[in-house]
Amino acid sequence: MTNPLAIAAITAVFKDILENHLIHDLITTSVGSVSVTALPPDRISVGTDEHAQINLFLYQVTQNRNVDWVSQELRQHRDRLTKEALSKNPPLALDLHYLLTVYGAKDFQAEILLGYVMQLLHETSIITHDSIYTALKNASEVNTSNVLSQALATVSISNLAEQIGQIKISPEFFSMEETSKIWSILQTQYRPSIGYQVSMVVIDSQSENY
Repeated sequence: MTNPLAIAAITAVFKDILENHLIHDLITTSVGSVSVTALPPDRISVGTDEHAQINLFLYQVTQNRNVDWVSQELRQHRDRLTKEALSKNPPLALDLHYLLTVYGAKDFQAEILLGYVMQLLHETSIITHDSIYTALKNASEVNTSNVLSQALATVSISNLAEQIGQIKISPEFFSMEETSKIWSILQTQYRPSIGYQVSMVVIDSQSENY
């Protein structure tokens, strides 16, 4: 993927998947209205102002171990798409690590949301090109005044989705020690959470606009 919007685009896709399924699912009848956000956890209201919420936070980015393989595959794919000479530098292949946290002011709200989200992402672990295109299209049209919508207006969403191709979402289970470290760094009140890894996001060094 050549566009530097790659990381933000994947977060938008992830968020849209959660929002879209919540709208069409009966889960809201038991927990009430649920919001989906992509904010640092220390910016989420807790305590008396807490409400049913699912938050997605990108807390770490790592290099994908299959970078050598994807370099060759991506170059062949890009060559078919653009029919132009590609950058001599290999693309940057990344894995995105998210902390997904659930909130709720009432008994069992958080537990219900956590179980729902884990089942949903287990059943839809592979996100296809069509789903990515739809999610990015929604992100560009729902709130035209936000930063991402304005950024997406400068590129071709169709080409952006084509370059991503597809992504895989898989859970990352933390030990109690790892969980404690993460929340200590975040410096906010702990809430039930689980990690998810998105593989893979590729950023090519070619300075080409899409």
